[in-house]
Parts: sequence; structure tokens; C-alpha cells
Amino acid sequence: MTKPDITLFYAPMSRAVRPRWVMEEMGIPYTLERPDFTHGNVGGDAYKAINPLQKVPALKDGDTLMLESLAMMQYLTGKYGPTDLIVTPDEPDYARYLEWLHFGEATMCTAVNLILAHSTLLPEAQRNPALARWGKAEFLKHCELLEDRGLAKGREWLAGNCFTLADISIVYMLYLMKIVKQFDGVPDSVNAYFKRATALESWKRASAD
Repeated sequence: MTKPDITLFYAPMSRAVRPRWVMEEMGIPYTLERPDFTHGNVGGDAYKAINPLQKVPALKDGDTLMLESLAMMQYLTGKYGPTDLIVTPDEPDYARYLEWLHFGEATMCTAVNLILAHSTLLPEAQRNPALARWGKAEFLKHCELLEDRGLAKGREWLAGNCFTLADISIVYMLYLMKIVKQFDGVPDSVNAYFKRATALESWKRASAD
């Protein structure tokens, strides 16, 4: 197996938590770099050369550079596996694994970002309470689907009867809503699921600083 030479450009509470959580689960060595968060100029010109959007995360592994958190997770498990964090095509839960893996970004992103922007991130004069309310309503619909489709029949995890990348994808979005105190109304099973995932030692290490 190729020896990792990984640098993760990281900020607490950002999507960089996802690949960091994967590396903590798998025991992959890595180095953290923390770009300076000057508003509008994250990391300055040096970081702009790495990620022209000046967003976090970015991940370098030798000459490989990646900018998308879900892609990083799939890269890490594919290159440095085998690992139980993935469900393979020959397993019955492969389709649901893929669905929930991408649900955490593709479906949940708009609602979560609107809540973050219009409850916390934007200056108060620029916030739109109607957009925040719409985002919250959509987020709760997502949580209802998570309860009814993802965690039904007593499932502890979303796919493969074990903790996988799908859980990392979803739990990170729940984490953002927890941070900004938008977790009221979440079904009990989803709340229990969040507590179960964030009790893992790998989560504690990945989100510690």
C-alpha cells in the first residue's frame, strides 16, 4: 500500500471534519494546516494557490489535491482500505449506502446553508427570517425521512449494519444544526442516532480542535 503523505487544510466545524473523521477511524496519519481565517481572504495568496475558492477543506496527498469533502472520504477509503466504512457493490445495502452518502450534501446542503446564513453567519441586517424558516422546515423534512427511511426497523446505522461514510456525511450536517441551536423538532430516533455517532472516539478526536 502507498504510504500516505496527507495534509488536510482544516478549520473547526468546517466540512474538513468529514475527511478528518475518516482518517481517525482508519488510523491514517495526517498533518493539519489551518489557514488564517481573515474574512474574505482565507489563507491569503498562499492558500488561494491551493484552493482558488479559498474554502476549507483542501486535502493534499503527495501530488494529489482534492477540494470536495465527500470525494476526499471516498478517496481515502478507496486508496487506504480495506475498511468497514464502505459498503461494496456485492452487499445488499450498497444502493442505500450511496443514497445516504450523497443525501448529506446533495439534498441537505441548501436547507442547512440557508439556516446557517440567515440565523448566524450573515450580518443581522442582511438576514431573511423567511428563508431561515423555510430552511428549518426543509431540514425537519429531511430528518423525518432519515427516521422513516434511514433508521427504520431499529437500524443503528444507515447502511451495512455498521458505521460508514454515509453516517459521516449525514451526522456532519446534523452537527451544524446542533451548533446553531436548530435541533428542536428533530425526531427522537434521529437525536439518538446523532448522540450515538458523536459518542465515538474517532468523532471526539476529529472534532476536538
